[in-house]
Amino acid sequence: QVQLVESGGGLVQAGGSLRLSCAVSGPTYDNYVMGWFRQAPGKEREFVGSIRGMGWRNGSTDYADSVKGRFTISRDIAKNTADLQMISLKTEDTAVYYCASGRIVSRDGRHFDLWGQGTQVTVSS
Repeated sequence: QVQLVESGGGLVQAGGSLRLSCAVSGPTYDNYVMGWFRQAPGKEREFVGSIRGMGWRNGSTDYADSVKGRFTISRDIAKNTADLQMISLKTEDTAVYYCASGRIVSRDGRHFDLWGQGTQVTVSS
């Protein structure tokens, strides 16, 4: 059974940085995509970014326009993690951040099968 566990959330001032990590435990699969989503209070869940799987050999990424140039997704083959590096954080980045895994490249959360429990990111002004 594959499990996803996020870590690294916290409180940061606007303009600051945070790095979230998603640890993947259990069997891994070829051709899976790791995605990051977020949900702010009173808002729908939204796509943040994703990194393509192919057994971790392919690292192509996709980002929402709102985070492009500020957020970077990477994966560590040895640690079996998918990290989200966030810089130049804005108050509107405040949300619970979730990592998820899926079989196809998509910005739609419904195409992701497994989800982590989420980690809170709060950006203060």
